[in-house]
Amino acid sequence: MHLALYLSDTGLHAGGWRHPDAQNHDPMALDTWLRLVKKAEEAKFDFAFVADKLSIDDIYGDSITTTVQYRPGYARPEPMALLTALSLFTSQIGLGGTLSTTYGEPFHAARTIATLDHFSAGRAAWNAVTSTNDGEARNFSRQQHMAHKERYQRAAEFIDAVHQLLASWQPDARVADKESGIYALAEKVRYTRFNGEHFQIDGPLTVAAPPQGRPVQILAGVSQDFQDVATRVAEVIFTVQPERQRAQQFYQQFKTAMVAQGRRPQACKILPGIMPIVGATLREAEEKRRQLDELVNPLAGLSFMSASMNYDLSQHDPDALFPDIFDAISGSKGRFAYVISEARKQGKTLAEVAKRYAASASFPVLAGTPESIASEMIAWVESKACDGFVLMPADMPASLNDFADLVVPELQQRGAFRSEYRGSTLRDHLALPLA
Repeated sequence: MHLALYLSDTGLHAGGWRHPDAQNHDPMALDTWLRLVKKAEEAKFDFAFVADKLSIDDIYGDSITTTVQYRPGYARPEPMALLTALSLFTSQIGLGGTLSTTYGEPFHAARTIATLDHFSAGRAAWNAVTSTNDGEARNFSRQQHMAHKERYQRAAEFIDAVHQLLASWQPDARVADKESGIYALAEKVRYTRFNGEHFQIDGPLTVAAPPQGRPVQILAGVSQDFQDVATRVAEVIFTVQPERQRAQQFYQQFKTAMVAQGRRPQACKILPGIMPIVGATLREAEEKRRQLDELVNPLAGLSFMSASMNYDLSQHDPDALFPDIFDAISGSKGRFAYVISEARKQGKTLAEVAKRYAASASFPVLAGTPESIASEMIAWVESKACDGFVLMPADMPASLNDFADLVVPELQQRGAFRSEYRGSTLRDHLALPLA
């Protein structure tokens, strides 16, 4: 199986930073991140992944107050700058970061990820996202976030433009021949001449061909608009699948759609997120989960959900049944179809769902022993629910250390995960051909 680390200084669980084992190191100190990524590299993870958002969440109650008070994670470095720094102190683990296709330009993106691929000697990946809310729009001279379908149309064109820019230099274009005075072969550098609805770009890129040919393309999401783009271009899918049966359905549908696009199913790895909570016994693991869940403030969940939905939940009574608001959501729609449906089916209040969502963001929580967690992970892969996982630690560094020190050796002993890297690039780790 393939394993990626969701690289967060505090962990994903909204109660994680409050847990007694949490260390809460300064997120603007490079050592904070370097300790974590080196731990993942020692455990032979395929890559570490840094998420990003272009605003502090202010959708709930039209204010940043709740987010700043109750949810850490906003005083963090820019992902590509962070990954470039980490590339200088690591040698094998892949490094992936998020770039917005809604509030960015393809030329900037291509130049940035090509540079990271050079500096990391072929270990770069990028996650193309459409961003989620009006708070991000207001930081980029707009009052409203782009409509859902339009965002994905722009994203598809953005990704195509980046891929063409990355291909504008052939690998052997630079010769630096002192005798002839020729530095680069002009016939091996070409204009991009990209002409789309959203972007018109001459090129060529100002960075030579990356070591991987093209840094690995990550996409995240589950909406239909997303799938139309992803089945054509994605090489890693980061998805939210709360249960194995749903994951199996998504896996089968996605791989079938890839074949219809003329692609081999192995050309894209589907990696759902999981949150393992490891204990020496099941009781110990469940007790830690209970402690973490008790530390969640419902307001943290309400602000988190509001920002992801691009819908202000403060207009609803938190102690009433979760409202039927799916059609009003203009942010992330795919994951909330399931969340809202289940909440209303189970008679859950808005506050109950918000607290639960802040604890896991709808990722499955595997609380158990190293043996039971490894068994469940292997069962997902063997039943074709996924090709591996993105590890979403609940708290840091304890949850990462527990997984790396206890679960990874169990997976290795059973032949389910590598004991050593067998190549030098991220494409090697993921068994993907040069692009």
